[in-house]
Amino acid sequence: MLQFSRSLFRFYLMLSLLTMAALLLSACPAPAGPAQTATTSGDQAAAPAESAAGGEAAAGGTMIFGRYADSLFLDPVLNDANLDIWVLNSLYDTLLHSTEDGQGIEPALATDYAASDDGLTFTVTLREGIKFADGSDITPDDVKWTLDRARNPDNGIWSFTLEAVDSIDTTDTGVVLHLNRPDPALPAALAMFNSEIMPQKLFEAMAGATDEEKAKAFAEKPIGSGPFMLTEWVRGSYMVMERNPYYWDKDENGVQLPYLDAVRFEIIPEDATRILKLQAGEIDGAEFIPLSRVAELQADANIDMELYPSTKVNYILMNNRPELNDGTANPLSDVRVRQALNYATDKDALIQLVTFGTGKAMESYMSSTTPLWSPQELYPHNVDKAKELLADAGFADGFEVTSMALAGNADDSALLTALQQMWAEVNVTLNIEQLDAPTRTDRYRANDYQMRTSGWTNDINDPSQITSYFAIYSVVESLHTGFQNADLETLFDQSQRELDVAKRGEEYAQIQKIYAEAAPIIFLYETPYPVALRATTTGFFQLPLGQNIFTRVKVEK
Repeated sequence: MLQFSRSLFRFYLMLSLLTMAALLLSACPAPAGPAQTATTSGDQAAAPAESAAGGEAAAGGTMIFGRYADSLFLDPVLNDANLDIWVLNSLYDTLLHSTEDGQGIEPALATDYAASDDGLTFTVTLREGIKFADGSDITPDDVKWTLDRARNPDNGIWSFTLEAVDSIDTTDTGVVLHLNRPDPALPAALAMFNSEIMPQKLFEAMAGATDEEKAKAFAEKPIGSGPFMLTEWVRGSYMVMERNPYYWDKDENGVQLPYLDAVRFEIIPEDATRILKLQAGEIDGAEFIPLSRVAELQADANIDMELYPSTKVNYILMNNRPELNDGTANPLSDVRVRQALNYATDKDALIQLVTFGTGKAMESYMSSTTPLWSPQELYPHNVDKAKELLADAGFADGFEVTSMALAGNADDSALLTALQQMWAEVNVTLNIEQLDAPTRTDRYRANDYQMRTSGWTNDINDPSQITSYFAIYSVVESLHTGFQNADLETLFDQSQRELDVAKRGEEYAQIQKIYAEAAPIIFLYETPYPVALRATTTGFFQLPLGQNIFTRVKVEK
């Protein structure tokens, strides 16, 4: 999702669902419990993994993973921060999983799912013998209650993913979802974090009168069905997750997963300290490695420097409205001007400067890891073409434009300073307005801006979320750019009901073509997830959506 905001989008989400009648990066923190307090769950029921799953358990030791910040609120429905989202999948599980490449969906707690011919009934069959980490059975009632909680508009900001669901019935073997329209994104929604299955009886037994109060209590000692279970948590310092002996999955040789005995998250905010501890062998892995350090770590024989494909796209938002808030005319309302600035932008040079060669040029508003991505020729660097378009638009002598920047942000400074030089070649003067984060966000939400740097990561394994935010006016005014296109919105409405993958792909190809030609943004680059591991650590990967996967990790000491 958009990297600077999550929770205040709820109003716009609900508005968009009503308008479309028929349809989600860093986020605002969720509620957190008292700092520096230890949480232990050592009294959870445990059974030998061999007997729980019927396969040999392969102990892989303990992996120590350096995180830049601690989690906040371990509830799948009410959270709104990547610090939680990217950890929840280790503690909870979903009916379906995203494939490793982010392009598909595969069975998990469910073994099968099918839509009726009219697309209005969706039947899910549960895997036999599945259990929560305390040894209790996962029942169809737990699944129904979980999904009903997740789709309740009063519960968090993610209910839009299940808005097509009218009601849910249980069967002896699973659940049946009754829909108000066909929903091609439903399998992806059932693989999303807010659909992680929770134990109804345990949750409802928590102290508190409201769902949020119970969620806060439950999240201190969560019980899920993921590969690990939380056994200790000292907020701001460390978190320990031990192997769930009742986890359902085994590897291709019948060996019980996960391999690890435990994962220990060490909270190490300073980038340099995380790297030093990794190089010294004090930790086995570290996230969010600065891109400026990637080449150095790639040259270290003791380090496996990974750049996992992500859904992160980086761009500059442009206010497309004819007038700015102060009443002055806005040159960016002319598509020729927006196209010209894209042509005047040397993306290859920016990739070297800002991402140290780790990024790649955007070929759509969505990342290349997003399902139904259709690459477009997005304005190769061409100064002459940029000058021609500006002359056609009446700006042969150029104009001034102002971009908001986040004060103290090195990437913003490097990017915009480089653009000042590039755009000067076409007589465009770029002014940089340094603002603190709250001021920048307030002005942006009030449409009181001309340009601003931005970034996005997907939350769902489907193109509908990013498309609705970038290109549908009723959803936060197309990221507050003011962009509107009736043909695109018609195609989007059709795609929201189209169950034929090929036909839906054609619709999305047209959507991406229209958006590319309109150029509501400056298309920049995709960036990966930089994770460094000790060479003795194997089996780790990070999904394009951002979740860290520890299920098959082994650590050799």
